[in-house]
Amino acid sequence: MYSRGDVYDRNCPSRTIANHATGHWGSLVLGKLLEGTMRFSELRRAVSGVSEKMLAQTLQALERDGLVHREVHPVIPPRVDYSLTPLGTHAAERISELFGWIERNLPDFLAAREEYDARRAENV
Repeated sequence: MYSRGDVYDRNCPSRTIANHATGHWGSLVLGKLLEGTMRFSELRRAVSGVSEKMLAQTLQALERDGLVHREVHPVIPPRVDYSLTPLGTHAAERISELFGWIERNLPDFLAAREEYDARRAENV
């Protein structure tokens, strides 16, 4: 059993969890679920571009890691809700802070890209 993880160690399970939480779809799903409980179809619409298969895999991984809670309601047709666990809420808050910082600084990022591309074009 681990008392503390080391994401820089390729054999540590914390790296897999970090990949699930901060990966392309995982971070977007966690960020959206910070807004509240959602059904699968709501999440799919809210996270533009994610396929049904990738969303299902992402939710399953986040649930397994203890970040997302999946609740199946015994009704017809079946209804499944997804929400954040306390661990998931904590992670999603940090991810949301990062996303906000990126959005606020978008002009600086775009300027840096333009400068980089211009330098590369000069060297071709």
